[in-house]
Amino acid sequence: MRRRQFLLRSGLASLALGLPAGAVLAGSRAQARFVFMILRGGMDGLMAVPAWKDPDFARQREGLALPAPGEAGGVLDLDGFFALHPDLRQLHRLWLAGDLLPIHAVATPYRQRSHFDAQIVLEHGLLRPDRRGDGWLNRALSGLGGGSAASGREWAMALGPAVPRVLRGSAPVGAFDLDLLADPDPDTLERLRRLYDGDTILGPRLEAALHAQTLNMSQRSGGYSGRSEPRLAEAAAGFLAQEDGPRLAVLEMGGWDSHADQLGMRWRLRVLDESLARLQAGLGPTWRHTVVLVATEFGRTVAMNGSGGTDHGTAAAALLLGGAVAGGRVLADWPGLGPKALRDGRDLAPTLDLRRVSRTLLHEHLGLARRHLDQDVFPDAADLEMLPDLLL
Repeated sequence: MRRRQFLLRSGLASLALGLPAGAVLAGSRAQARFVFMILRGGMDGLMAVPAWKDPDFARQREGLALPAPGEAGGVLDLDGFFALHPDLRQLHRLWLAGDLLPIHAVATPYRQRSHFDAQIVLEHGLLRPDRRGDGWLNRALSGLGGGSAASGREWAMALGPAVPRVLRGSAPVGAFDLDLLADPDPDTLERLRRLYDGDTILGPRLEAALHAQTLNMSQRSGGYSGRSEPRLAEAAAGFLAQEDGPRLAVLEMGGWDSHADQLGMRWRLRVLDESLARLQAGLGPTWRHTVVLVATEFGRTVAMNGSGGTDHGTAAAALLLGGAVAGGRVLADWPGLGPKALRDGRDLAPTLDLRRVSRTLLHEHLGLARRHLDQDVFPDAADLEMLPDLLL
């Protein structure tokens, strides 16, 4: 039974028993976890998720197309049409387990070619890069119970050297990086706690900070090693797996600008693959309640340029994974790669607005009200329909 059907029937049953209709829904969604991973630089969706059976793929991707599935160094087949890059073996394992749903020919509303502006649109969730101060995930927090400092906890955690735009705003969020200052003295912390115990404003905020500090110390004692991205993904899993930890996390991974020598960027895919594998392993049983959305600001040109790379494009591929995802398939209204099908004669044409994916996840996975979504989180996207069957 699909998760949505189960929740609906459970809600109807609770009405029949005289229970509050939201009781079952609230209890189920209390375990939900959400991770947003931003791939900065414009990941080439046809590199990560090649449409290897498209009749124009081999010709259009001359110099970049890898061998077919089953051949030496070949791509990893998904459904006979799409595949995964051979360095995404852990993601292919998740595909076979039904926990991966690649989404292709997807884009934000942005149609220019500036990394900076495209990332603003991606993170602010609006039609244009108007540089407003808050991100769509921060705006969502007020509808999830984590939008007030008085709540005494931070529902979202930024993993990395800075809080990304998508999490900036009035709602309090936590932050964690691998290189922090020395831990404060426990006696000093206890004195601060007693000092602000009766303060209704600063007291809860101090408790939230001390709680985050405790979580940070437990993560830092875990002995993470290797590149920073997999280590941060592992740390994110440690936060989210704790019952009193955050519900949402944001990770970032740069270095996807492939203007030259794109075939030499395979290591970036391997780091992404390892990061997501560590995230899954670290979540343990919490994985079955988790949804991870991996997205980039725009895609790349279909054809290789003169430097062995690809230039700024439009549509890309996104990845949806997690134990709560209805995976084992590819979501794509495929536009084709023939010359007449390309946008501006060079780009993969977008057929799906990325905000439809985000809206659906916030509503169906985290339980955010449609009114809050339409008025506050994605005010420019109220007319976009939800996507069916993304979740179990």
